[in-house]
Amino acid sequence: MSLLKSFCMAFSMYSKIPMPRTEWKEENMRYVLCFFPWIGLVIGAAMYALWLVRARIGVFIPFEVFALVGTVLPVILTGGIHLDGFLDTMDALHSYQSREKKLEILKDPHIGAFASISLACEMFLYAAALFFLLEEKQMLMLGIGFFLSRTLSAFALVTVKSAKKDGLLYTFAGAAHKRTVLAVLSVWLFFAVAAAYLLYGLLGAICIMLSLIVFFYYEWMACRQFGGLTGDLAGWFVTVYELVFVWMVGIMGYVWNW
Repeated sequence: MSLLKSFCMAFSMYSKIPMPRTEWKEENMRYVLCFFPWIGLVIGAAMYALWLVRARIGVFIPFEVFALVGTVLPVILTGGIHLDGFLDTMDALHSYQSREKKLEILKDPHIGAFASISLACEMFLYAAALFFLLEEKQMLMLGIGFFLSRTLSAFALVTVKSAKKDGLLYTFAGAAHKRTVLAVLSVWLFFAVAAAYLLYGLLGAICIMLSLIVFFYYEWMACRQFGGLTGDLAGWFVTVYELVFVWMVGIMGYVWNW
């Protein structure tokens, strides 16, 4: 029963998908991070369905519609929770202030100029990358990216120290049954690599290995700039990782066909 409650909590916290109301108790939070990557599967399925509507329906739909709707669809499904963290983090990073001041900026509900600029750049770059996704296999690979971004984010949450002793991230990381969560996340990572290999062979596996550069940079940046992880930094990672991944999938489609 606690697994079902953890599942509901994961989706109610990190997505806008309606879920039964669940009591916020420590025993219900133990395995929330195990189900966090499943939200990525739902987003990937939604993006794949959107692509199929454009590619298979009898009525002509411009590719621009797919690219623009596909850019905002993940934001709609998540409620913008990760994008919000991305914006706060960009403001903090570009403040060039002390570690303590950067952590204060993360708490500020307002956004600054650098957050606005970063939002525009992220949206335009993501939409541009979607124009490269011409094949069905690329959309399946993109779904793996949504799954991986959350798998790696959860992995960091239970292995890297928190920068603060409060907040949702600290609560979830502290309540997690770490040994079980790490074992499950390792299985998810294995399945993701295997799926990429089935789609694109060694090239698919290499794509995922290269994407881990973003993950290791995230851990290094979080510890160096902020003294550990926060919920906003986790949102920054999910956003940046998925932006990098969609470009890798787009480029990989061309390399595969050479």
